[in-house]
Amino acid sequence: METSDDAAVYKLNDNTAIVQTLDFFTPIVDDAYTFGKIAAANSLSDIYAMGADPKIAMNILCFPNCIDPYIMGEIIRGGSDKVREANCLLVGGHTVQDDEPKYGLSVTGFTHPEHIWSNANAKTGDVLVLTKPIGMGIINTAIKGGICESSHYEQAIKAMEMLNKDAKEAADDLGIHSCTDITGFGLLGHLYEMAQGSGKTFEVFHKNIPFIEGTLEYSSMGLVPKGAYDNEKFVGNEVVYIDRISDTIKSILFDPQTSGGLLFSLSPEDADILIKRLGDKSINASIIGKVIEREDNSLKVF
Repeated sequence: METSDDAAVYKLNDNTAIVQTLDFFTPIVDDAYTFGKIAAANSLSDIYAMGADPKIAMNILCFPNCIDPYIMGEIIRGGSDKVREANCLLVGGHTVQDDEPKYGLSVTGFTHPEHIWSNANAKTGDVLVLTKPIGMGIINTAIKGGICESSHYEQAIKAMEMLNKDAKEAADDLGIHSCTDITGFGLLGHLYEMAQGSGKTFEVFHKNIPFIEGTLEYSSMGLVPKGAYDNEKFVGNEVVYIDRISDTIKSILFDPQTSGGLLFSLSPEDADILIKRLGDKSINASIIGKVIEREDNSLKVF
């Protein structure tokens, strides 16, 4: 709890540990089936971030009685298809009446106790690898404002629907020192947690960070969710900006993500192998920073 790791781990025996997580949220897109897929991918992500494989999932669904039950079925169908893609079993769940739809999963995964990936074990000399572009929160704000271009919307949907399964499997046999997934605290928020937990300082190269197309434009128009400003307050004075960084870029770096990518801390040699493997799977991972000995601040952004 003290390092805000992504899931709970219970050791059954010397060879098996259970990894448990739960997540659900309100719709971020209008299409019910797409919402179900995104919510499920987001819920499964915490299992992958711990170095485990999801095996059993249960639906959590809140639903108003004034909406066509067909919509409920489409949400569950989207979640079911994504769980199946993860080679995981959907074994039921629970529904309650609520004023606003909410959906997600409780997920149980398994791994070897010695294979658990913590978010608090980065080593000096490591590099930081990110497996998905950021900007989902800003794109969603543009969608709500009715000005998001269809190509930008489609790229964001593709990123949010994508499981972190391939990224996790590509890293399985490498020396992963630390890992987390990028979600509601934004990229810098999660980098801060990892740096703090590891007792290190992270140097972050903002020009290496991939953005969803349109994110820069919408951020410059002020289409930034409140969560980005909350995340900046959360990190506080632990970020020092070495280069001149515009407020537009800062908003993107703190933008809350939904079903974001994995963030790995590992040696430069293993990072090269990982990026090559991910490229073979059409995943454009990027080295976005490096780990140095602890200084006055947790994060230095260049």
